[in-house]
Amino acid sequence: MLDNLQKIKIDKPVDKIIGQIKSLISNGEIKPGDKLPSERALADHLGVGRSHVREAILKLEFYGILKTYPQNGTFVSGIGIVALEELISDVLNLEEHDFKSLVETRVLLEKQAAYLAAKRRTSEDIASISNALSAYEKKTKTGQQAVEEDLLFHIKIAEASKNNVLKSLMMIITPDIVKNYINLKVCDDLNFNKTLQEHQAILESIINQDPEAASAAMAIHLKDVSEFSESVKDLQYEMIKK
Repeated sequence: MLDNLQKIKIDKPVDKIIGQIKSLISNGEIKPGDKLPSERALADHLGVGRSHVREAILKLEFYGILKTYPQNGTFVSGIGIVALEELISDVLNLEEHDFKSLVETRVLLEKQAAYLAAKRRTSEDIASISNALSAYEKKTKTGQQAVEEDLLFHIKIAEASKNNVLKSLMMIITPDIVKNYINLKVCDDLNFNKTLQEHQAILESIINQDPEAASAAMAIHLKDVSEFSESVKDLQYEMIKK
């Protein structure tokens, strides 16, 4: 009997925000080239957190629907309304990323990010990565999980790569990675001392400006989570949908 029941899909806040932006465009209240209200104004009006608004904007930026200019704000792309509506519909209809695919994508991005960071890092980048690593070490030493601190370390490396597209891709998949890490209890089985040593090896290679070593160290670091993703590939879809 239960096999005949269908899972109920509950819209996420980000998809709701994207849907409302689409409605504003469809109704002609926002036209191609128009400036969007600020993140704060949108969050207050929609009754959601600014992080959800930021994620929605970032997602629409990635697909070329919005464009943010520093100091000027976020604008709707200058393409036609029909094309905009179709693009937004495509974004909303994208399938949920499965955990295995997320990990595979993450490995590809992270190895290249580490490689480029070792070539292009500045002293400021080294300080930012080191601070993120210190935050991770401090939290894990108290026996707490440090998913956000771990991912911050990796995002700082992506920033040091000086490749904005790579960084944007990282930011797009990071929310789903955090959600899956928590749902699948990835951190429960991690050896934090081992992870810390791997982080230190990555940082050392970046400091030494050794791209090959940095990429190799990142591959070693992500080996465990890659193997974990293989072991849960038959279960992940149901867990992600919860």
